[in-house]
Amino acid sequence: MARTTDVVVVGYGEIGTKSSAVRRRMLDRLAENLDAVLRDREFDAVVRQSWARLYLDGAVPDGCARAAADVPGVVWSRPARRCEPTLAALVEALCDVARAAPPDETFAVRASVPDANRDFTGTDVERDAGREILARVGGRVDLDDPDRVYRAECRADEGYVSAVQYDGPGGLPVGTQGTVVALVSGGIDSPVAAWQLLRRGCRVVPLYVDLGAYGGVDHRERAVETVERLRRRAPNVDGRLRVVPGGPVVERVVDEIDDTRILSLRRAMLRMAAVVAEREGAHALATGEAVGQKSSQTGPNLAVTDAVVDLPVHRPLLTWDKADVVACARELGTFDDATLPVGCERVAPTHPETAATRHAVEAAEPGDLFDHAARVAHDVEIVDRRPDG
Repeated sequence: MARTTDVVVVGYGEIGTKSSAVRRRMLDRLAENLDAVLRDREFDAVVRQSWARLYLDGAVPDGCARAAADVPGVVWSRPARRCEPTLAALVEALCDVARAAPPDETFAVRASVPDANRDFTGTDVERDAGREILARVGGRVDLDDPDRVYRAECRADEGYVSAVQYDGPGGLPVGTQGTVVALVSGGIDSPVAAWQLLRRGCRVVPLYVDLGAYGGVDHRERAVETVERLRRRAPNVDGRLRVVPGGPVVERVVDEIDDTRILSLRRAMLRMAAVVAEREGAHALATGEAVGQKSSQTGPNLAVTDAVVDLPVHRPLLTWDKADVVACARELGTFDDATLPVGCERVAPTHPETAATRHAVEAAEPGDLFDHAARVAHDVEIVDRRPDG
């Protein structure tokens, strides 16, 4: 009977392209983030670093591996078992893990032996293990599209073999690329945009603008739920939802502006976000907008919208098709919470402007609109649903 797995091997990608000093700092941060996720999900495991890999010891390997695969910076994680770093031991261990597979499955062996001083290569491991698995366990070899891949790595002091791999999001560790305030509505797009910034290493401060009579309890609750899902990916950074009472500003926009009112509302929301950004020490703002997705998101209109703030406005989904956004939302688990209109649709005029000029938009806006937006942004509420919050 095959021995159980006793370690999780964690692989990273882009971090390995950095200079030695940057790589070390990012690995330290990734280890901290992994530890935070494991503790948050109540796994009793210790994160161990090497230059090429991270390891989770003392783990419940499958559960820990799944948790690790949620963490930005992780490319893959594998529940594995240790063995001696020799050709014979690796082959024996691969045969051992293969015994747990259904006998009619196809398989392939993939091996990595990075030490050039050894007297065997990864190809040797693949060839010998494949032959022995066929002889002792059965199955069929399929190198192109196997049902199962058995993997082996030979490091300096230990070998690791595994039969399961969980793909991670890749990217960079959260906390290595500064802070961004992201406008979130709880709809399909904005949580995906926030996630894309998280996986590129940014600490994301989610900001929900309560639209008052044009929003509703359901809208806010949906935003809270989607943000809480994202927080599980990086529980050691402050990603609590910030809420600004924007209702009075929305009412002014609707009452006093006609065809360009949705652009003025977006501009007011960016001004609110800029106030929160100053408070949070953020270097940029972000939205879930994509070119041409709505009348307010045409190229000219986005330029007019951004002109109201000095900070850069990141749009991670700028060129995404809607189908790709929906697929990512489903994978994140935020799609089911995103089934209601978010409120802005009720603000839009009958004939919205699709190619506005900055002059025309500014001429239609009340002179004190953005002072008003800035004032309400100082009355920010922080929402925390976590048990220790």
